[in-house]
Amino acid sequence: MILAAVLAAVVGVWALWAHGPARETSGARTEAAFGAAPGQAAGTCAGRPVTAPRELRGMWITTVNNIDWPSRPGLPVEQVKAEYRGWLDLARERNLNAVFVHVRPSGDALWPSQRAPWSEWLTGSRDGRDPGWDPMAWMVAETHARNLEFHAWFNPYRGGQPGPAGPGGDLAKLAPNHPLRAHPEWAVIYPKAGTTGSRPYYNPGIPAARRFVEDAMLEAVERYDIDGVHFDDFFYPYPVAGQDFPDAAAFTRYGKGFTSRAAWRRENVNTLVREMNERIKAVKPWVKFGISPFGIWRNRGTDPAGSASSGLQSYDAIYADTRRWVREQWLDYVVPQLYWQIGFAKADYAKMLPWWAALVKGTRVQLYIGQADYRIGEAGAWRDPAQLERQLTLNRRYGVAGSVHFSAKQVRADRLGAVSRYAAKHYSGPALPPVMAHLPTNEPATPRVAGGATLTWQPATDATSYAVYRVEGAMARLVDTTRATSWRDPAPTAGATTYCVAGLDRGANEGGMSEPISVLASR
Repeated sequence: MILAAVLAAVVGVWALWAHGPARETSGARTEAAFGAAPGQAAGTCAGRPVTAPRELRGMWITTVNNIDWPSRPGLPVEQVKAEYRGWLDLARERNLNAVFVHVRPSGDALWPSQRAPWSEWLTGSRDGRDPGWDPMAWMVAETHARNLEFHAWFNPYRGGQPGPAGPGGDLAKLAPNHPLRAHPEWAVIYPKAGTTGSRPYYNPGIPAARRFVEDAMLEAVERYDIDGVHFDDFFYPYPVAGQDFPDAAAFTRYGKGFTSRAAWRRENVNTLVREMNERIKAVKPWVKFGISPFGIWRNRGTDPAGSASSGLQSYDAIYADTRRWVREQWLDYVVPQLYWQIGFAKADYAKMLPWWAALVKGTRVQLYIGQADYRIGEAGAWRDPAQLERQLTLNRRYGVAGSVHFSAKQVRADRLGAVSRYAAKHYSGPALPPVMAHLPTNEPATPRVAGGATLTWQPATDATSYAVYRVEGAMARLVDTTRATSWRDPAPTAGATTYCVAGLDRGANEGGMSEPISVLASR
């Protein structure tokens, strides 16, 4: 997601790539669940219908180049932890319910991996030295303690950083335990768009390399209690003028039966996506799999099935057939990076959004939108602090199931007050993640709640977390979610207030509502 300046030449807009320097830089949906009105939760509390928005609200936490976290390489462990807790606190303050954390930014790992070296963005060293703790285990635990979903964000095929700051094309400069040093036949060296350097990639056309990359990512699925596996838009690298990706030898060996190298490359990526979905579900059927692709599949001028746009086509340029992934339902969710303003001639947000909404219609794939918080304050339309607020309003009109914001640093910066503005209108209270009906469901038992200034309850069978509702007039509104078995209202009203609690399984499926409990606020 990180090449914003490069697409300026291709699409004609500044800061367009996806996450990155510029930045390395479900089942059937209903209007009630994802439309203009908040989703309606099941049941009643004290005779009032309960209401809770159902939408994914997330932000990307980027580790490559230390864009978001850690703030620089090689920090003391306690500072690294304090910074991460700060991002989680920000997510809760803004009523988000998910974080997407960069755990494999460049063929490395933020966990003790048998298939990748330690990330230099954490350790400050390229020698693969063990930092002496398990960041992934700790991050997942801290994230879940705040009842946020943890989506592990992987870049599958990157093998290292570009030179001169990184090893570039010199495999001997990779960490001693780097797999590409043991298997140089898997490596392809290609220039990095927007720089003068090159970087190593795992060759997507070599089946053994692809399988190894899958294994490296599945290691994290097997070992950690993550909620999702997440890719962004980096598969084959974005093209550099006059430079073809040097995979002719692999095509000769493995491309028999394909009419072109482009078709073969697309099928290599398709295979990765399909196999990852199958293998994730075989290991942990409840773990979600999603991809955040570049926002244009193909332009209508090239393909009648394409969008009303005239920019870089990911189908042709980076061999990402995102439309097929959705139609084949190899994904649980898709997060197109619609990093353009409403009214932009080459890729108008207001025209790109309905194309994606139409694509997911009739599938079980949920549509979230990648929102360009990083562009706030740029010249032109992005000087308007209401730009993202209007985009989120359009999202609701088209039944979008959620948004992910790039990136955490920009959410915190709140340039022009734009984040506060859209949060006040669209994220004023908490939301439950949308249910994915095709994933395993374990309806939790009904909690038995005891009153007092602090509500308490025994753990409910099959409940991973709990939703707390407060009666407000004719409705009972969602006021918080928690993984604890006690809760105290941070803003109680004078007099008696009535609450109910429902259990949620790990897929946010809601169980029965507790009996109402009335609490008299202490003076």
